[in-house]
Amino acid sequence: MIYYQILEDETFKILVAEENQKITEVRFIQQDTLDKKKYIKKETPLLKEAKKELFDYFRGTRKEFHLPLNPKGTSFQQTVWKKLEEIPYGMTKTYGQIAVEIQNPKACRAVGMAIHNNPIAILIPCHRVLGKNKTLTGYAYGLEIKKQLLTLETTSHK
Repeated sequence: MIYYQILEDETFKILVAEENQKITEVRFIQQDTLDKKKYIKKETPLLKEAKKELFDYFRGTRKEFHLPLNPKGTSFQQTVWKKLEEIPYGMTKTYGQIAVEIQNPKACRAVGMAIHNNPIAILIPCHRVLGKNKTLTGYAYGLEIKKQLLTLETTSHK
């Protein structure tokens, strides 16, 4: 069974889901339109902790997360997502740098697709990846949200 909670404030609405006591999804949403046969709204201890850690992050008081994650994806996606977790708070890398780090320097586009399909936003920090020459490009939830997350991290990065 997949349990979930919705985190909400005046600027965002985020779905956080867990399965088998691991976080499987964190995504920005417009409305709660989940398959109620698959998802059950319930505040579990893990979802309560995830909520706390995410709200701390948005307040600028948390720079690291300590939650068990289980993103579902291909082995290539898993490799890319693991690399994203190594990008420190307030720092960025390019798609090309990630491709080089996973020892596949010609895979920039595939890296971009893996990042686009990241099911655990923020905790697996895909917003910290920029285009060539450090340009703000692509984000599954829109460039405005990406910009807000990067601004949050650079203004509270001390």
